[in-house]
Amino acid sequence: MAKPPTRAPARPAKPPRLRWDKKPARKPRPDAAPSKGALERKDGEERIAKLLARAGVASRREIERMIADGRITLNGEKVETPATLLKSLHGVAVDGKAVGQPAPTQLYLFHKPEGCLTAERDFSGRKTIYDVLPKDLPRLMPIGRLDLNTEGLLLLTNDGEFKRQMELPSTGIERTYRARCFGDVTQEQLEELIHGIEIDGVRYGQIDANLERRTGRNGWIEMTLTEGKNREVRRVLEHLGLEVSRLIRTRYGPFILGDMAPGTVGEVRRVDLIAFRKTLN
Repeated sequence: MAKPPTRAPARPAKPPRLRWDKKPARKPRPDAAPSKGALERKDGEERIAKLLARAGVASRREIERMIADGRITLNGEKVETPATLLKSLHGVAVDGKAVGQPAPTQLYLFHKPEGCLTAERDFSGRKTIYDVLPKDLPRLMPIGRLDLNTEGLLLLTNDGEFKRQMELPSTGIERTYRARCFGDVTQEQLEELIHGIEIDGVRYGQIDANLERRTGRNGWIEMTLTEGKNREVRRVLEHLGLEVSRLIRTRYGPFILGDMAPGTVGEVRRVDLIAFRKTLN
């Protein structure tokens, strides 16, 4: 099996600033009424769903499902709405177990191997990332997903709010992939992707694509995008008539895969994480 060309990874001393599309802030209408079910917020109060996500219990969406299922209680009473306002998680329990206060945000780089799911469990018995990850890690959630046959850089965090921020399309964080393909394509065709493309009614935003090298009808293509829609890279390349035999994510924002071996994990230094989060504000 052909291997991708090795390149010395750049290791900046400080994460670079990211680019994103700035959208004008939407001004509220002066005659707009408060949203239905809105609660009056006092100083220091946050929605319970946001506090639990920050504490690493689960993503905000999953927490909303847990509340609907009656799994979350406050002082022994079931929480009825994710909009419940609290100053802390004191008295909050999930499945009868008290929830601790949020730990400092942590971020890990993980080289996801091919052939495992980005999921907590799979009812058909397929291997997941949690079967590969070291058992001594804290409870971590993946930021975004890589499908079963895609390998490479997967970010993991203990902070559900940070996870949500990183995944939002409006944040505009760049992801870079390298794909080994079979078929015929020109650099000119790839450069047209910078304008975006529509496939089967789905609109994909701009993609910076370059043909790295070619041997016969086999080649490596590097693609950088910001949306990260489901199977976006594969669908775009297949639309161009190419067969993708290997797909590797090499970068997510300023964080790079480098020479990490499949299945290995590395923690981002707190100083670097703080510097990166400042670029998101």
